[in-house]
Amino acid sequence: MKLDNTPEALAEKLLGRPFDQLDEDEQHVLRHVLSRDVSLEDDETQAAKAGFGDRLADRVAKVGGSWGFIIWFMVTLLGWMLLNSPLVSRWIGQWDPYPYIFLNLMLSMLAAVQAPVIMMSQNRQSARDRIYNRHDYEINLRTTIEIVRLHRKIDRLTGKVERLMHPGEHKKGVKE
Repeated sequence: MKLDNTPEALAEKLLGRPFDQLDEDEQHVLRHVLSRDVSLEDDETQAAKAGFGDRLADRVAKVGGSWGFIIWFMVTLLGWMLLNSPLVSRWIGQWDPYPYIFLNLMLSMLAAVQAPVIMMSQNRQSARDRIYNRHDYEINLRTTIEIVRLHRKIDRLTGKVERLMHPGEHKKGVKE
């Protein structure tokens, strides 16, 4: 009653499908699980190495997607409009009168730079999520394999205990 450790047998036992009907990722995971390697794949190694631009993109996304940034941004916009209002312009002058064309230009430039940087960070996060999900799937599969192995061991031990407790029944060919 030994567990067959081939990818074909595990695919049938754990996933309920023949190995050749699994998609490429599932086949890769089964082979990887059976090898018992805990090494990183090429894409995982690449994702772990973040360059300056990657770290900067992550930082910009973290700051730009926070309530602190939104509040600071609103205060800055209101301050800009207040300083360029007719009430205050008597004392300091207006450098961007209503309809705030220079402010509009600055906001457009900020959006033009910030949006692609945030998308870069989201792409990196997506890659990290895929790696995390692949590892999570492998861990779940390894756990399932170990549970199957333990279940079979318990079945064998239960069978031995029953044979010891009722030796006559098993010799006569009576099975449960």
